[in-house]
Amino acid sequence: MKQALETGTLIDGFLIGEKLHVGGMASLWSVTRPDIDTPIVMKVPTIMDGEDAEVIVGFEMEMMILPRLAGPHVPRVFGVGDYASQPYIVMEYIDGQSLFPLLEQSPLPADQVIALAIRIANALRDLHRQNVIHFDLKPSNIMQRKNGEITFIDFGLSRHLQLPDLLEEEFHIPMGTGPYISPEQVLQNRSDSRSDLFSLGVILYHLVTGQRPFGFPQSANGLRRRLWRDPIPPRQHIRDIPMWFQEVILRCLEPDPERRYPTAAQLAFDLQNPGQVQITDRGERLKADGFFSVLKRRMGFAATMGAPHQPDNSAWLNAPIVVVAIDLTEESNALAQALRMHAANVLARLPGARLACVNVLKQNRLTMSYALDDEGRNLHIQRLVELKEWARPLGLAREKMTFHVLEHVDPAAALLEYTRSNHVDHILLGAQGTGALRRFMGSVSSQIVAEAPCSVTVVRVAEDKAE
Repeated sequence: MKQALETGTLIDGFLIGEKLHVGGMASLWSVTRPDIDTPIVMKVPTIMDGEDAEVIVGFEMEMMILPRLAGPHVPRVFGVGDYASQPYIVMEYIDGQSLFPLLEQSPLPADQVIALAIRIANALRDLHRQNVIHFDLKPSNIMQRKNGEITFIDFGLSRHLQLPDLLEEEFHIPMGTGPYISPEQVLQNRSDSRSDLFSLGVILYHLVTGQRPFGFPQSANGLRRRLWRDPIPPRQHIRDIPMWFQEVILRCLEPDPERRYPTAAQLAFDLQNPGQVQITDRGERLKADGFFSVLKRRMGFAATMGAPHQPDNSAWLNAPIVVVAIDLTEESNALAQALRMHAANVLARLPGARLACVNVLKQNRLTMSYALDDEGRNLHIQRLVELKEWARPLGLAREKMTFHVLEHVDPAAALLEYTRSNHVDHILLGAQGTGALRRFMGSVSSQIVAEAPCSVTVVRVAEDKAE
């Protein structure tokens, strides 16, 4: 059971100290452990009684990604907790300050911003070489240590290219922070590391001009403007910004990632070697493009805007995705065991496969307000914990399985949407034997069999066989 977090509590050997910070997504506590002689903090997700699915999944992604990273540009991790008891990440305390206060001091001298940009670009190079895209790069998530080294924090929206992307699989909305989100993220593309270069371009533009290149959009339409609307050139705000530096910033801010720097390493090289930067119209211009140029770009992007992004599953091309839809009610224990047996058999035949364990939290059509069960537990988290317990006997490596609680008014529609958007190869689901649950599951299984774009196995307990 989840333990109450308060000063003096002992959790997995970590002694809880004072609360250091409370944010919209998580809180930070100072903690100690006898065998750790460096300052450490515990990050705990903020789970309210409302719609917390994105927070829950995002924190789970952070728990998966951070322990795999190393080096001075990410916090060192000392422990990770599970939703079954208390979700947390214990990491080193970063002795430094974020870049956020610099926004209040902007515009800053160009040479100061350039020196900072070099350190950030080199840190990004190291992060990307570890197969991670941050996807929420902004001043408050970039820390400067006392020695000047850059460290990135808050990996709740990040993607590890060698791990399943739970955020992309479960949510089909742009994810990021409005002023810094890249055009690809607006189009729901979470596969391109050049998105971080766009966000860095926004930060550099703001620091050197005192202005945000795309304002602070509050709507989807506002976010889409960056697909075709170029920002005012920095030199229109501050004339003595070097042309080569404007060239670098505007190249980072290109809507088409193919026109940006290919890598953070190449960006860092140009920042460190300004004499090698080839100045084009980007560096020379003093005003934004005219009406007809913008209209032409907008018309060119119109078709792209309406099309859903197809996920980049290159890391999984040779690893089929097998979905098992699990009913977690007590009367379904026998069926759940049968599904586990069939899942083990399928995986034995497909050693490279990934198992996606799915449960649908059925929502009321009239209201989405409930979030707790009769014992006061968060329903989404409880289902997530139960899915992990169901899968434990399979003994699969963590990267070989994922867990998804889909919130939807229509279970069949939720499973079909998940199957189509994630290119699932095989679905396993159960059919109840008797009663009202059979009528409910029967309708779901019938619809899945009729409409799924992949193989479907319906497991029955009574006949001890599968269709």
